[in-house]
Amino acid sequence: MKRILIVEDSGTMRSLIAATLEDLGEPVKVDEAENGFEALRLLPRVDYDLILTDINMPDINGLELVSFVKQDPRYAQVPLVIVSTEGSERDRDKGLELGANGYLIKPFDPDELRAMVVDLIGGGD
Repeated sequence: MKRILIVEDSGTMRSLIAATLEDLGEPVKVDEAENGFEALRLLPRVDYDLILTDINMPDINGLELVSFVKQDPRYAQVPLVIVSTEGSERDRDKGLELGANGYLIKPFDPDELRAMVVDLIGGGD
């Protein structure tokens, strides 16, 4: 079973992303964090196969989280996707430069999210 961490301060958006991932064709276990601090507490406890993060969050934002994850040898190989309302090319480039494996703009196409997740961690038939 694949383990996915969703880091998003909006409970509605976390639920929407989690529901989207239920249709991967493979069982996944989704953990949710409301912010970067909570994500940093969860990371040492679970071997995640994928992290999905927003950018705009209180305390530790998504770009800071990406930077931390990709610079830590324990997590550097974990695929990471940014899902954000920040749609500028500058934000996208910054996220990818920091090491994100993908970038989706909200509102996202559920099929596009599923395809990206399957591409990064497998799943489906």
